[in-house]
Amino acid sequence: MLTPMTKAIFFCSTLLLLASSGCSTTAEKMVLRSDGTPGPQECPEEAQKAMRYVRLHVGDAALLELDANQVGARPITLYDGPIESMLTEDLGIFEAPTRLYGQVWTGGPQVVVRYYEAHPPDGDKVPICAVARLGNGQLRKRPESKPGTAILDYSIADAFIVDSFR
Repeated sequence: MLTPMTKAIFFCSTLLLLASSGCSTTAEKMVLRSDGTPGPQECPEEAQKAMRYVRLHVGDAALLELDANQVGARPITLYDGPIESMLTEDLGIFEAPTRLYGQVWTGGPQVVVRYYEAHPPDGDKVPICAVARLGNGQLRKRPESKPGTAILDYSIADAFIVDSFR
């Protein structure tokens, strides 16, 4: 268990490391599949370094609200493009309500959400690689979803740390 002081030291050190690396956290070098879902994408080296430094490991997960603007809503509508999600549980040193920033794709039968940055309430953005998941197909779009949108039954999911996007 990390103490608050240890968390602060890790966080500050990470910020210094990232500031010197000139990292990029955008959804670059990714190809869409024929159904509009994103293809495989490597996790940038800067994000991998940052996650190792703050001791986030593949498979680490925490509950989040998919859209910070629709907290607790049922159903919710997600749109293709950028998304701001909000942790409701701690994920390593990132305490709730840290924001996760990423991208949504609604082209396939299920929504795909990839996260590229974490922004703690009292710090700077940190590059990460994470995906939104919810068991039993619960990120599946409702049939009445229009192109470019996904209506989901739940506003929550888990953010899982990954080493690449598949």
